[in-house]
Amino acid sequence: MSDDPRAGPPPGDPLAPSAAAATLEAIRARTPLIHNLTNLVVTNSTANALLALGASPAMVEGVEEVAEFAALADALVVNLGTMSGARARAMRLAAAAARAAGRPWVLDPVAVGVIEFRSSVAAALLDEGPAVVRGNASEILALARLSGASASEGPAGRGVDSRAGAEQALAAAAALARRSGAAVVVSGATDYATDGQAVAAIGNGHPLMPRVTGLGCTASAIIAACLAVRSDRLAAAAHGMVLTGLAGELAGAASPGPGSLQVALLDALYGLTPAIVRERGRLGRAALSA
Repeated sequence: MSDDPRAGPPPGDPLAPSAAAATLEAIRARTPLIHNLTNLVVTNSTANALLALGASPAMVEGVEEVAEFAALADALVVNLGTMSGARARAMRLAAAAARAAGRPWVLDPVAVGVIEFRSSVAAALLDEGPAVVRGNASEILALARLSGASASEGPAGRGVDSRAGAEQALAAAAALARRSGAAVVVSGATDYATDGQAVAAIGNGHPLMPRVTGLGCTASAIIAACLAVRSDRLAAAAHGMVLTGLAGELAGAASPGPGSLQVALLDALYGLTPAIVRERGRLGRAALSA
């Protein structure tokens, strides 16, 4: 048995629904502590989603505390949704502390490429070695360009709204992954995760999900929970998207609108079982186009 507490499930195809099911079991067994530096809009919903899944959330944000806490937590999420000078400093302190302590962390570059200040913060954070970067297509295209990984422009986003499809950003995501060492997730109708070589495609989700604020932020937090129990960055990223998308799919089937979906999603996360993930998870390998 590995000494790495994040060694994860037994050998097998890590990009298969059965592996995502095993990651869910590991989260429930270990209750990892997830440190969230997230945006003000989604703090409550993110914390509740992690609790429903089986993880333990903490929303520690003060510059006096973040470095110490990031080194103690099992994983960290840095979400750029609501920015200020003080929050940017806290993010940099937390990311540096997580990296020094060997704790995996997720960068969610909300609205990067739209506003200069947050774009510069995102570029600086990328140098702190995130394990996973998750964003929509416009955000990933912008971050790849800012980092020098890709010259592809792509259509600019409008805040959290992407004007590009996930497939349009896949080549830039792969270039960003190779340059940064992170697994990169592009959210869309089909989600993609790549480490620059292999690509995972995730087909779970529901059309109502984009109508609810912060479900992308929820996905980033759930990816962090997966990273806390599985050291394979690409697998953890893909599994987090499967668990989020599948919960949204189950919730959407029982919800007439976005208001009820928010509540139903928490119930669906709580009710997820390894058997459901194995049977209904739509996770597989995809080709990386030139």
